[in-house]
Amino acid sequence: MSTSTEPTTPDLADALAAADALAASGRSLEALDLLQAAGAGSGDEAVEIRLAELRYAAFADLPRTGFDRWPVDAPGVDRSGPPVVLEIPAAELTADVARRSIQSRGSLLVRGLFREHTARFVDAVEATFASRSAVAADPSRASSWWRNLPLSGPEAKSLGRYWVNGSGGMLACDSPRTLDMLFETYTSLGLRDVVAEYLGERPVLSANKCTLRRVPLDSNTDWHQDGAFLGSGIRALNIWIALTDCGVDSPGMDLVPRRFDAVVETGTGGAIFDWAVGPDTVTAVAPDAPPVRPEFKAGDALLFDDLYLHRTAVDPSMVRPRYAIESWFFAPTDYPEGQVPLVW
Repeated sequence: MSTSTEPTTPDLADALAAADALAASGRSLEALDLLQAAGAGSGDEAVEIRLAELRYAAFADLPRTGFDRWPVDAPGVDRSGPPVVLEIPAAELTADVARRSIQSRGSLLVRGLFREHTARFVDAVEATFASRSAVAADPSRASSWWRNLPLSGPEAKSLGRYWVNGSGGMLACDSPRTLDMLFETYTSLGLRDVVAEYLGERPVLSANKCTLRRVPLDSNTDWHQDGAFLGSGIRALNIWIALTDCGVDSPGMDLVPRRFDAVVETGTGGAIFDWAVGPDTVTAVAPDAPPVRPEFKAGDALLFDDLYLHRTAVDPSMVRPRYAIESWFFAPTDYPEGQVPLVW
């Protein structure tokens, strides 16, 4: 076992020992399933840390049994009519609704999906920030609130930890407690089934792109499609959750409310970065769909894929930081290179 932290109960100690034995025999996926069933959501530090490690190790054992084509046909797709951000109440969310909405307008706004959990996760973000600072001052204070996921040099470098930390974010993979809370909360809301049905396989979270955000008011922003740096042919679904009200006096999201079937030209039209889409290019590629800035309430979720054109919405009138969680899930089939996998 990779940590000296001891489990809090005999039952969890037995489950942890059994999971370690399975992993040692090359059966990491079975180990993950065993420990997840026994201890996920328990708040046990040893279990949380080991679960994070097993989620990474289990990826090699996953079967690739996805859809034989992508994107999947979605009956009822309608791209006619005015460009709008489609929205539904949380009770109406299904994989079919998400697929149809994303293929029609690029995204789906699910109102109130996370409403009952926002305060707990704002507190978790603050606790994780505080733990990160404490560990930086004294490494012996590492806990499941902040403990870097152990990875090889190239994979650790791919996470871009310093860049994420410097832009008001934290990688959830480096907070085993928050990561476990997130998986368990998503599962309790039915999202595991939705995402699995949408992707056609057991979902895999990217450690690189599951971020806890406390967005400052001086953030740089530019239009982008995540597919510009994830690569082509991938099967993705992002769940972006507002933990606080945003879009008026707090940074929100600017969205182009239409579907794109490919990555548009980057690095031109006034773009700040070579992977970004300049504002002049946005106007050119979507003359009939001017950008919109929705007002998000705490707990609202926006679902979209790698082709959605969007940016962080920041302007001088905003006075409060924005708390949010971003979680990119991928199918094991055509999993993108350079992304560190965490099995759900």
